[in-house]
Amino acid sequence: MNNATLETKRRYHAKARRSNYLASMALEGISVDSRAPKANKAEVLSKYTRYKAR
Repeated sequence: MNNATLETKRRYHAKARRSNYLASMALEGISVDSRAPKANKAEVLSKYTRYKAR
């Protein structure tokens, strides 16, 4: 019998989901650098509030 714990299954699912997402992005021609710094919520909001519809 398989004795995989729920946490092991969750980690596997998260890893597979991320892998599938990157593969999907590649098929669309979008390259994502995994080493690029991640923006936090405040940085993203400040960037897009400058372009707010008037």
